[in-house]
Amino acid sequence: MIERVIEWTRTRSAPLMHVVIAIVFLMSTLLGALVLRTQMVQNSFEAAEVKQHISTLTQDIEDDQAKLDQLVASLPDKADEMGMVSQGGSVTIDLNGYQQSGESGAQ
Repeated sequence: MIERVIEWTRTRSAPLMHVVIAIVFLMSTLLGALVLRTQMVQNSFEAAEVKQHISTLTQDIEDDQAKLDQLVASLPDKADEMGMVSQGGSVTIDLNGYQQSGESGAQ
């Protein structure tokens, strides 16, 4: 069978080397396409896994935020239970006349 192919290539205008080069090129192209496809499938699975992990972490953050909001909302009740008194108003400090130490009074 191989002898027939070799004899056929000798009788044609394309020498055997051209046929071999073409076959090697086609096989390497096929192998390259297979490797790329395999890599793409692997990357797809990894991306799906990462998305699932992100979704789980997002849910955990939302749960923790809900717990934090609940604790913040219960702070006034806990303070009342401990006998703490809420502050009547807000306190402000006026720093308009403030001078840093080391500055002289003359400006």
